[in-house]
Amino acid sequence: MAADCEAWLNANPVEAADLSDFVISGEEDNGGSAVYNKNVSNEINGNWLSSSSNTIHEARLKAKAKRRLRKNSSRDSGRGDSLSDNGDVNKGTSAPPTSPKSKLMDRKSRMGKGRGLPKKGGAGGKGVWGKTGEVYETVEVDEKDPNYDEAQENCVYETVVPPLDERDFEKTVTPIVQEYFEHGDTNEVAELLAELNLGPMRSEVPSLAVSLALEAKASHRELTSRLLVDLCGTVLSHSDMESSFDKLLRDLPDLVLDTPGAPQLVGQFIARAVSDQILSKSYIDSYKGKVDCEHARAALDRAAVLLKMSLGGLRIDNHWGTGGGQRPVTQLIKEMNLLLKEYILSGDSKEAERCLRDLEVPHFHHEFVYEAIVMVLESKGEKTFKMVLQLLKSLSLSSIITVDQMKRGYERVYMDIAEINIDVPRAYFILEQFVDKSFSMGVIGVKLRDQCPCRSRKRFVSEGDAENVKLERPQLGICCSCSFIAISCCLTAS
Repeated sequence: MAADCEAWLNANPVEAADLSDFVISGEEDNGGSAVYNKNVSNEINGNWLSSSSNTIHEARLKAKAKRRLRKNSSRDSGRGDSLSDNGDVNKGTSAPPTSPKSKLMDRKSRMGKGRGLPKKGGAGGKGVWGKTGEVYETVEVDEKDPNYDEAQENCVYETVVPPLDERDFEKTVTPIVQEYFEHGDTNEVAELLAELNLGPMRSEVPSLAVSLALEAKASHRELTSRLLVDLCGTVLSHSDMESSFDKLLRDLPDLVLDTPGAPQLVGQFIARAVSDQILSKSYIDSYKGKVDCEHARAALDRAAVLLKMSLGGLRIDNHWGTGGGQRPVTQLIKEMNLLLKEYILSGDSKEAERCLRDLEVPHFHHEFVYEAIVMVLESKGEKTFKMVLQLLKSLSLSSIITVDQMKRGYERVYMDIAEINIDVPRAYFILEQFVDKSFSMGVIGVKLRDQCPCRSRKRFVSEGDAENVKLERPQLGICCSCSFIAISCCLTAS
């Protein structure tokens, strides 16, 4: 074979110009292929190539060079690089791309392609599950899954609140009842209890409310009776009420230790419950001959007596009384007057303080001060003057009546003294003395003492004019000194 090639070369000598076009490229991927020009021999593997096949070969070489150039310049600024028709690479003048700080987190494409929209519609990036508002399809359950449970196909999931035990019951319900004593809204208590899973502790609600009311005021006991009426039939049943009062009767020996009058109070609660139809009328009769505890017997006897008295006209629905500002103003004023009259007769200031505190109207104590001073102005002796002054001093020292309420009571007397003077001619004189004594004993301050009104006096006769003054005949008219329609008593100058 070698001898044949040598013979062919001797017969067809090759010129130097043709050899200069012979190029060996070391940048080919396979590392050893040669690139021939169109003037080189057209024989490949012993086959002669025509001019058209040579052109195809050159196009392939150019395409391969372009791909290699695009691959090498993808990280550079070779976007402007191109190949000429002869396969030469023309360098562009484009500047290298930059990434300013404002575009570090920008998800727009920097390849110069597309419409400048975010990649993947804004759903790309690390930790991103998908587009905002995208709803995924329901995942079908694979029945061949080893963890597949057929019973879970039709399960209904609900929020389950565990039932309260005895310790959690007291911690949860006690604040609800104590807050009710402040606002008095039974609907709010019913809503809060409905949200709890009371379970077997449901019958403990009335007994807990009554035990808290035993240590509270009379107005709180009235609120407790109203609460039991509103809860019965909605949150609690009649059987729950009966079992709760049964528990109260059993716990009376322990309740007496904290509240000595617990048997009488529980008996009043039972009578009120029977009157409100919470308990049946045969509830008291069912205990006859079956009670060994003396405290329980006293409670049942008290309830039976109250129910018998109700047949004679006694109203059990309000035997606790109405406390605080729920009572009408006229009733409060009447009770304060009775309190003052009882104090004048007995002289017991401690009892007067207790009765005033039981009224539960600290915002209305200025009325008590007003009525006390008016009673002093209308009295004829010094006994009422001294006793009322001593009572106001003790109430001020014990802070039962605040400084503001005391000041307001005195100011009301100052405003009404002109009308009081019509019925009590010496009202101005007595008020001045009472105000001075109140200041000396520390009941009021200097500013309030100086505000005391004085009776205006008109000077009819000047000094040295006595010899020119004569007494005129009495005439019927308005007295200038006491403002009464009576016989005139004024001296006039001649």
